[in-house]
Order: sequence, then C-alpha cells, then structure tokens
Amino acid sequence: MKLLSCYDKWACVAENVKNSETAMQQDILINWSPQETRVAVVEHGAIQELHVERTLERGLVGNVYLGKVARVLPGMQSAFIDIGLERAAFLHVADVWQRQPEGDPPQVARSHQPLVPIERQVFEGQALMVQVIKDPLGTKGARLSTQISIAGRHLVFLPQDDHIGVSQKIPTDQRDQLRARLQSLVGSAGGGFILRTNAEDSTDQELGDDIGYLRKTWARIKDASVRLPAQSLLHQDLTLLERVLRDLLGEATQSIRIDSREQFQKLMVFSKEFMPAASERLQLYKGERPIFDLYAIDEEIAKALGRRVDLKSGGYLIVDQTEALTTIDVNTGAYVGARNFDDTIFKTNLEAAQAIARQLRLRNLGGIVIVDFIDMSRPEHQEAVLAEFKKQLACDRVKTMAGGFSQLGLLEMTRKRTRESLAHLLCEPCPACQGKGIVKTTRTVVYDILREILREAKQFNPREFRVIARPSVIELLLDEESQHLAALSDFIAKPISLQSESAMGPEEYDVVLL
Repeated sequence: MKLLSCYDKWACVAENVKNSETAMQQDILINWSPQETRVAVVEHGAIQELHVERTLERGLVGNVYLGKVARVLPGMQSAFIDIGLERAAFLHVADVWQRQPEGDPPQVARSHQPLVPIERQVFEGQALMVQVIKDPLGTKGARLSTQISIAGRHLVFLPQDDHIGVSQKIPTDQRDQLRARLQSLVGSAGGGFILRTNAEDSTDQELGDDIGYLRKTWARIKDASVRLPAQSLLHQDLTLLERVLRDLLGEATQSIRIDSREQFQKLMVFSKEFMPAASERLQLYKGERPIFDLYAIDEEIAKALGRRVDLKSGGYLIVDQTEALTTIDVNTGAYVGARNFDDTIFKTNLEAAQAIARQLRLRNLGGIVIVDFIDMSRPEHQEAVLAEFKKQLACDRVKTMAGGFSQLGLLEMTRKRTRESLAHLLCEPCPACQGKGIVKTTRTVVYDILREILREAKQFNPREFRVIARPSVIELLLDEESQHLAALSDFIAKPISLQSESAMGPEEYDVVLL
C-alpha cells in the first residue's frame, strides 16, 4: 500500500472537513453592563471577533434632531441651531440640502449647482430637521447637515434624493450591473440609495431586507418630527446591541445570548419591528457563571493583546502593529513532529495560516499586512498554504485581498479598516517606554544622571546635588558605580546625595539643586 505524502494527507483532511461542514456554526454572546457592552462572535467554540462599545465614548454622529434656528449669520453663511445640547450646533450653507437637478448624481450636482444664500433658506425660530456630521470638540459645537442619510448593513438611504449610487471603491465594470439590480429592488417608492463597498456580493434578499429596514426607520423619523417639539432627538444611531442584529446576524448564526434581562427585552422589541427572523434566535442567558466564561473569552482577549501567539503544534506567531502596517512572523518554535524538516515547515505554515486569519479578525487589524511564513522550498507547499490562507480569509466579513508570495518569500495582503483595532481600543502607550516597547537599562539611566549632574554643575553653583530615582538605579550608584559617583563629586567639588523613590518609572529621575 502506497503511503500518502504529508501534502496528500492534508488535502484529504481538508476535503473531508469541507464536505462535512455545510455551514459555519456561529454563536454571538453579549456581555452588557451600564458602562460597557461587549459582543463576542464565536465559531466552532473559538472567539473570532470582539466588538466593544463604552457608554461615555458614544458620539453623536448620525443622530437626527428637530432643531430650532437660534441665529443666522449671513456674513459667515452659517447658522447656529439649538438641538438641546449644552452648546448650539453649527450649520454651514454648504451643508444645507438643495434639490438636485434632474438626472444628476448628488456629488456631480453639488459641484456645479450655485449655493442659495443661507439667509434665504433658514430663519430664526424655524424648526429644522438636521443630522450631526461631526461631534462637538472642545469649545466648538456639533456640525450639522440638513441632508439626512441613514446607514444600513449594505446600503445608505438618502430619503431626500432619488439617485441610485454605487460605492466608488467597487470596480468600475461591476457598478452598472449592481446599480441596475438595486434599481429594480427599490422600485418607484422614492428615495435614493447608495450601495456600500461590503455589499458587492450581497443577495437580492439581503438588499431587500435592508431597503425595508431603512424605509421603516425613515418613516419613524418623519412621524416623530411632527409629534415632538423643537430641540428633540428624532433618531439615534444604532447602539452596538442593535448593530449586532443588523450587521452580525447571518444564516450561520445559531443563537444570540445576552446576560441582561432589560436589554434582552429591548432587543426583542427592536427585532420584532425591524428583523422578525432574528427574534427566534435571541436568548436570555441565565447561567451563574459570567457569559464570557463559557468559551474563556476574557483569556483569549488577554492573549490577543500580546505580541506572541502560540500554535498547538509548538510553533508561534509574532504580531507587530505599527502606524503604516502590521507584520506577522511565523516560527517553528519547539515543533519537530514531522518526518523531515520540509514537512515540519509545511505543517507549521498550514496551522499558522488558520491562526493568522483568526487573529486578523479578533484583533481587527486593518490596512497593509505583511506575513513572513517560514521559507518553503517546494512549490506545492507554497500553493497549499496560500490556498488554505485564502480559504480562511473568505470567512472574514471585512473585505480582504491577498496576493501570492513575493521573491523574498513574503505574503502581502490588505484588510479594510472598519474600526479601531482591539489594541488601540483597549490599550494606550506605556508611560514608561512611551510606546517604544523597550526601556533604557539601569546602567544607561545611571550614566544619564552622571552627565546631567556635570551639565548642571557647569551652569549653577548649588550647595548640594540630590538624585531622586527608582531603587534599582540608586542601588547601582551605591554599588558598582560608587567609584564613578565619588570621582564626579570630587571633580565638581560638591556633595551628591541619593534618594530612592519606588513610584518612579524605569527611565525617570530628578536631579535637584539644593
């Protein structure tokens, strides 16, 4: 009987897995508290995505108000609108909606249509429907627009326009076909729609559901605008809980479990009005253990904030995130399980391909990503690893593009930025190292102190110099560097005293002139 090669075995296993799984099994867990909402997307028992929203950090962008014009400034071609906040909001003439010429898309019409002076469009005391397009900042109020837009999962609804548009990021050769599809679904009910970038592969059913949701939302806004007084909030952008149903729910979702009875009831009301199919999968979690303990999610989050990711085989990844790009390095580590070195490398890279795709989603890494797989000498191994990597990326709801291996053996890919990465959301630069990831050695700090004393002695004539630093620095000055300290004291003819301060950081010190 002919023995299967390592590659053949992997191909058989992959095919069996593919045939046995008709759909991705997905569960969504929601941990709610008054200060923070956390949502974990779990697939086959492992967390794949984490979404976090903090109550105090929610902005106003997207909110729709019935404002009251407080003041019109013709000289600035702007107006101040009272929307019930601490400071009046700002409306510029360029953000006042005007009916577009027939047949022109909004962006084209806006470029050549002359602006009507603001004093001819609004007046003091007028009730005006407005939407926040920029949050208040410092002493400045929010910036407003009278062009209302409502974002859905796949579409953006422009109720005051009739234009059907497609995202400019979608390839040109696909736009006409997508526009025609969308036009047939919209029909003659009115209103404009823009197809978002992530909707290029959406089905007619998904687009139709989005259209229905957006029209219902607009109907509620219009109804509130005639019932409520000026300075009222008409529509608030969806909370993370509501966006779970709009954006994360899919055919593979088996359940959505939430640990708050109050929020569960609110979600049920929302789902029955806008997404009836979702209510069947909503469940109130009543377990004694915290809901995130079901899949050790807090432990996985802690791991996702570190540089090193251990693989089951003994290999590991090193993930480094910078402003420009993210680099991921694959290492064999302690793995020596295969019959020869080529097979060891191949198996490690296969496992790494799966782990990297998961880390991209879990950490929400966006932009350019460079993956340094372990060099493979056999072309069929490279092809298999690339195929597995692309297969795993296909499970990502965020758009990704991956090329082949470069001449240097690197794999380049991009992942669309949709929100802040997990590290940027939960962490801040280390105050000790200022985000460098390294700090000066204790001896380097000691020599910085000695140079600082010499510099100060040339400019000033104090009675004494006192060094205040962390205990490890003081100990080194009293021990191995005591001769250098004594020599410096003799050279400047001034006494140098030492004071230990445990609260100081590794590179912090003070040289006090007494």
